[in-house]
Amino acid sequence: MDQPTRRAPAAGLALLLALPLAACAAGDAAPGPAVFVTDEDSGTLFVIDPAADTVVARLAVGKRPRGVHLARDGRTLFVAVSGAPKAGPGVDEATLPAPDLRADGVAMVDVVRRRVLRTLPGGLDPENFAVSADGRTVYVSNENGGSLSAVDVAGRRVLRTVEVGEEPEGVALTPDEREVWVTSEGAGAVVVLDAASGRRLAQIPVGARPRSVAFLPDGSRAYVPAELDATVAVVDARNHRVLRKIPIPGPGARPMGSVAAPDGRAVYVSNGRGGTVSVIDPANDRVTATIHVGGRPWGIGLSPDGRRLYTANGPTGDVAIIDTRTLRLLRTIRVGGSPWGVAVR
Repeated sequence: MDQPTRRAPAAGLALLLALPLAACAAGDAAPGPAVFVTDEDSGTLFVIDPAADTVVARLAVGKRPRGVHLARDGRTLFVAVSGAPKAGPGVDEATLPAPDLRADGVAMVDVVRRRVLRTLPGGLDPENFAVSADGRTVYVSNENGGSLSAVDVAGRRVLRTVEVGEEPEGVALTPDEREVWVTSEGAGAVVVLDAASGRRLAQIPVGARPRSVAFLPDGSRAYVPAELDATVAVVDARNHRVLRKIPIPGPGARPMGSVAAPDGRAVYVSNGRGGTVSVIDPANDRVTATIHVGGRPWGIGLSPDGRRLYTANGPTGDVAIIDTRTLRLLRTIRVGGSPWGVAVR
C-alpha cells in the first residue's frame, strides 16, 4: 500500500556538531573516506574520520536510527529510523509505550553538506534495508510489521509491501540485483523475493534467529548468521539451499552482522554477546581467526579497499577498528550511546 510522503522532523535537520573534513570543504567536492555509525539511543549519526580515527560530526537523523547504507555515489546516506520503543531480550512489550508511527521511515542524508534531505516512508518500524545500485529503490525490513517494503526514492512512496514472516531484519540484494533476501527471525529462515515484482521465490531454513546476509562478490554463495544457534549457514545462492552450517567458536558467541571482503577471500561475522569477530575462509568454510573487539558487536562494515573492518559495539558505546591484514584490533573509538549500524566510504 502506498503511504503519504512525510517531511523530515525539524530535529532531523539540526546539525548538533560539525567540524570540517578536508573531503567536504566544498559543497561539490568529491566525497572522501568516512565512517558512519548510527546511535539507536540518541537518534544521532556519528561521522568518523578514518585518517584520524576521531568523531568529526554528529547529526540528528530521527528516532532509533539502526540500519545505515550508502548510495553507490557515496554522497547520499540512507538511515532507517523508527518510532517503535526499544525492547531488549526478555522485555514484556505490553509494558512499553505506544509506537510513534509518524517517526517511521528512511532518512536521506547529504553527507557532503551534512544535512538530512528528507525522510522517505519505510513501512512499519523500519530496521534494516538494501539500496539498489542505481539508488532508485530501497528495500526495507519492517520489524513489527512482518514485511518488506520496496520504496521508490524519487517518488517518495512505497511501491509494494510483502509479508515475509515474523521479525524481519537483515536485507540484501544479490549482486545481480534480481533477488532480495530478507531474514525472518521468527521463522528461522531467509525469504527470497523477486526484486522487480516482490513475488516469493523461496524460503530457506537457516537456523534460529537469522540476523543478516552477506553474498560473495560472484553471487554464488550467501552467508547467514543464526544468532541463537551460534552458526553461520552457507547457502547456495543460485539453487536456494543450505550447503552446510559453520559453528562459531567462543563462549557466548551470537553471530549477528556479516560482510564479505571485496575480493571474496573472507567473510567477517560480528558475534554479539561473545564480544568477538569471526573470520571465515570461503575456500573451506572454516573459521580461521577470532578477534576480540569489545561489548556486543552488531553492525559491521569494511573500508572499500577491504583493509579496515569496523564494528558498532552497543553496550560499551564504542566502535572497534580491525586491521584485516594482521587480524588485530587497532583501537576503539568512544562515541557514546548505543552504536548499532556501520557504513564505510
